[in-house]
Amino acid sequence: MKTILAIDPGVSGGLAVSSFGKAECWPMPKTEGDRVALVREIRDAAAVEECELVCVLEEVGGYVGKRQPGSAMFRFGENFGFIQGVIQTLGIRLLLVRPQDWQKGFGLGTASRCASKTIWKNKLKSEAQRRFPHLRVTHKTADALLILEYSISEGL
Repeated sequence: MKTILAIDPGVSGGLAVSSFGKAECWPMPKTEGDRVALVREIRDAAAVEECELVCVLEEVGGYVGKRQPGSAMFRFGENFGFIQGVIQTLGIRLLLVRPQDWQKGFGLGTASRCASKTIWKNKLKSEAQRRFPHLRVTHKTADALLILEYSISEGL
């Protein structure tokens, strides 16, 4: 059996886990120590259940489709690198997935075709709510849940 951990690495991102057909999600913990603790807890729970744990992390680049302050892009990249290091340090198998790849499968169009970032984020949240009606989906957890759904459908 496999446990999948899907992560949207933004500071306002989240984590989602699927194990034994059940899904859970969390907003990104505020501190680095809390991020390590949550990932370690997920890893340990998978080990107790004797499940292989695979982390699917959204791969980020330096450009997100519009001008961003350098400080914002630095924080985003820093958080991505920190999470990537934690996953590798804890010995968890890591797969990277580009946003374009996981978003394409949901047939929602693209962020660049939406009138605003808010409209795009609301589309993603609505899709996550539709697919995970038993969970409390927020803007922070929606992308992680959709990355999780993509990972399951792709057999990752």
